[in-house]
Amino acid sequence: MVYIPLDSSRESSVALLREGNTFISTRCERYDTDIFRARLMMEKTICLRGEAAARLFYDEQRFTREGAAPGLLVKTLFGVGGVQGLDGEAHRVRKQMFMDLMSDADIEELTHYAAEEWQQAIESWQRQTQVVLHSAVQRIHFRAACRWAGVPVDEDAVDTRCAEQAAMIDGAGGVASRHWQARRARKHSEAWMAALVEQVRGNRIQVDEDRALFRVSWHRDVQGDLLTPQVAAVELLNLLRPTVAIARFVTFAALALHEHPGWHETLRQDDAWLEPFVQEVRRLYGFFPFLAARVREDFEWNGYRFPKGWRVMLDLYGTNRDPRSWAQPDEFRPERYEREAINAYNFIPQGGGEHAVNHRCPGEWFTIALIKEGVRQLTRHMTYEVPKQDLRIDWSRMPIIPESRFVIASIRPAATP
Repeated sequence: MVYIPLDSSRESSVALLREGNTFISTRCERYDTDIFRARLMMEKTICLRGEAAARLFYDEQRFTREGAAPGLLVKTLFGVGGVQGLDGEAHRVRKQMFMDLMSDADIEELTHYAAEEWQQAIESWQRQTQVVLHSAVQRIHFRAACRWAGVPVDEDAVDTRCAEQAAMIDGAGGVASRHWQARRARKHSEAWMAALVEQVRGNRIQVDEDRALFRVSWHRDVQGDLLTPQVAAVELLNLLRPTVAIARFVTFAALALHEHPGWHETLRQDDAWLEPFVQEVRRLYGFFPFLAARVREDFEWNGYRFPKGWRVMLDLYGTNRDPRSWAQPDEFRPERYEREAINAYNFIPQGGGEHAVNHRCPGEWFTIALIKEGVRQLTRHMTYEVPKQDLRIDWSRMPIIPESRFVIASIRPAATP
């Protein structure tokens, strides 16, 4: 049996909060390994990095997600009873509900709504001195997601409801005030969603049967029972909240355009480069760095012992920058996708494995489509300036975001070709 290196600290949680995204990778480099032990959040934890580790992590015979996510994350980002914490047949039945909502037609419709919201926003931005792109795109995506899902929201409540989604995302990796703001936002949002579910079931509001609000409200679990209004609310937020989170990727796409201006004209003229550009944004700027699971039963892997019940954390940040999979991994190079071998275990910005079976995010297609639309809008439908500002990224922060949230100014519609 091979000894798993132990992080030197008796309790590494402070170091995790201090280092953030780079916590696992730094120690893998320090110990010259892809696996080490640590005590995190008062629990014995095995940390893993790399493609082989990702393949292991998604072996459902060896790992469970039940009870794996830290309570701080469940209370802010995921919600109690959501699909992220299910396993086996219960997970597959719940996951299929999400998969059924990710059809090509759904993706096209959501993207169309987002494009309409972008155009309305660009018109209003012309009357403003400057715009904080991150918060503005959050609002665009929230409005588009509500339209797509059939979720009614009063116009005067849009900013408040959108801010609640944003707080759950921003507070998921935070402590103190960020954490408590996220918990309050989740409480308010779940109450809002649960009330809508009960109104749908009581036939007090009319919703198209194809809309997510209707389908989640009437979804039955593996036992054939309706979800409780609270759990249905959690799953509806698992559709709205991630759509708002995609605004972060759009912000990083704008940052990439600013730092690599040659791509602006390429993307304006050639659709073929949209997906490689977007994928490189997702790889380099993934804003949540780790995933968690628990060991089902004792087993050995490559000579290492994995004890039952231990938490295991997979390093998304480090795997997406692993030099064994990626040439010059810290450089922004969309052209790499023409030749580098990409698979479901070395490219894992939103989890790995198969969408229908594993815990890989089913909203990945929505993510790609909405970032593409954001890039189209930024390069083809508007002109803007980037004033001097603080664009640094604090990699210790979870989730990451440029310090200034990317401010743009002198906004005008693009000239018609």
